[in-house]
Amino acid sequence: MVFMDLPNREVNIKLVYYGPALSGKTTNLQQLHRMMAGATSGDLVTLDTRDDRTLFFDLLPLSFETKGGIQIRLRLFTVPGQVFHNATRRIVLQGADGVAFIADSQVSETRANNESFANLKQNLKQNGIAFDDVAVVIQFNKRDLPGIRTDQEVQRIAAKGSEPVFLATAIEGRGVRETFEGLASATWRKLEDRFDLGAKLGIDHDGFMARVRGLFGPVGEGAP
Repeated sequence: MVFMDLPNREVNIKLVYYGPALSGKTTNLQQLHRMMAGATSGDLVTLDTRDDRTLFFDLLPLSFETKGGIQIRLRLFTVPGQVFHNATRRIVLQGADGVAFIADSQVSETRANNESFANLKQNLKQNGIAFDDVAVVIQFNKRDLPGIRTDQEVQRIAAKGSEPVFLATAIEGRGVRETFEGLASATWRKLEDRFDLGAKLGIDHDGFMARVRGLFGPVGEGAP
């Protein structure tokens, strides 16, 4: 949940990258860190587990002042995908304002994707967060591999839900920025609808997104 520390004139927004093991959650954040080189002062911190990684990325430089002098900060997290780390996933998900669900495009990973998405809903519920109160976007990653769902199949899947869907090859940086910007946009709109945040802070959606896009330098297009 968005944290407003008005005495210190700060607003913190929490974004979580969720999905099955090895779907590319960590790779997305690593690529964002690279794309924003020179715009970030926070370090990319990885805590290794036996079979997976849990990663925390604090985007402190996305700290800009509104006309009213309020600092807005985005904080990015990802969770371990392995089932036995579910307690950690649930803890990291606490207070989330937006979630990017990173799915593996390989047809063989359909069950893992479905189970992880169901787990996301369950963990939100156990944290007292209604699914409809959180902005959710979906990324179908690993588009460079054989045996993946076609673009048409992904489109049919997307048509069954209301969440924005992005295609990506995160290891090459493709679709990473688009997913992040889509998540930031959806999250801000959700917060505006629920809390009238834009009016309270003196910045509208377009102004917020202009600041988000400003984080990306010349390498932000995913070039090596």
